[in-house]
Amino acid sequence: MILREALGGATRFDTFRKNLGIAPTVLTKRLAMLTQEGLLERVRYQDNPPRDEYQLTEAGRDLRPILMLIAQWGRTHRPGGELARYLDSADGHELEPVAIDRVTGDPIGIRPITVVVPGTGQ
Repeated sequence: MILREALGGATRFDTFRKNLGIAPTVLTKRLAMLTQEGLLERVRYQDNPPRDEYQLTEAGRDLRPILMLIAQWGRTHRPGGELARYLDSADGHELEPVAIDRVTGDPIGIRPITVVVPGTGQ
């Protein structure tokens, strides 16, 4: 949920806390973990008193299509809840994400696939 908020433009601790309704201690730990994992980075925006904000790294920004696909799955298979919506900023239409194979352009999931698990010889 923190990453969803960051992808939506949130950068400051208080904004995350307000939007998510999460305890400060829990939020601090989760932001530290996301920073340590390289999905967010702390950036100083004020020196006196010292204040930092959390900005998405390239790895964090690359999660956008994955989170959009998960949200789409939720709308399809778990309807009825409040779910994030993704709108095209230019014309406002709601996006309907789908994963495609870059080589064929086909949606993933319409043909059988083989999963190769490292170390299993398969």
